[in-house]
Amino acid sequence: MLATLRSLVIQAFIFFIVLQGISFIRETGMLSTDTEINSASDLSFTHVPTPMGETISLNSQGKKTILYFFAPWCQVCHISISNLQALYEKNDHLDVIAVVMDYSSIDEVMDFTKQHQLTFPIALGDEKIKQAFSISGYPSYYVINEENSIIGKSMGYSSELGLYLRSL
Repeated sequence: MLATLRSLVIQAFIFFIVLQGISFIRETGMLSTDTEINSASDLSFTHVPTPMGETISLNSQGKKTILYFFAPWCQVCHISISNLQALYEKNDHLDVIAVVMDYSSIDEVMDFTKQHQLTFPIALGDEKIKQAFSISGYPSYYVINEENSIIGKSMGYSSELGLYLRSL
């Protein structure tokens, strides 16, 4: 019995290490932490359109900000966006901006927003934003501090706790 338990613990540890390695490799293509997003960089997007016909800035507005890049057809995005909504509702010190990418119509974006009852801002991304932020998969997250520097990043599913911990 003890040998079986020890074998399971070793297998779980190996599985964890492999998943961490895969995650690390996927994230190497993302922008590095400490990259600045400001008016002097190619990453300053201050007038990004929203589905409602307004504009929004992807820069921090004095709070830590999570930029969540997603596609409406992405199944992992459908699963993980509720974690982002819960984080947004529970943490007044955080801003959340979702940037929709690779969508076919505004109606598709609005359906996604209504389906998940999203209350944080949604920005309509384009190829320029995709390239500037090195988005190669969905969902992708960047955490930006008050000075508009990237302090955290991730690609793929993330729990509410995982998102919160990246924002510290």
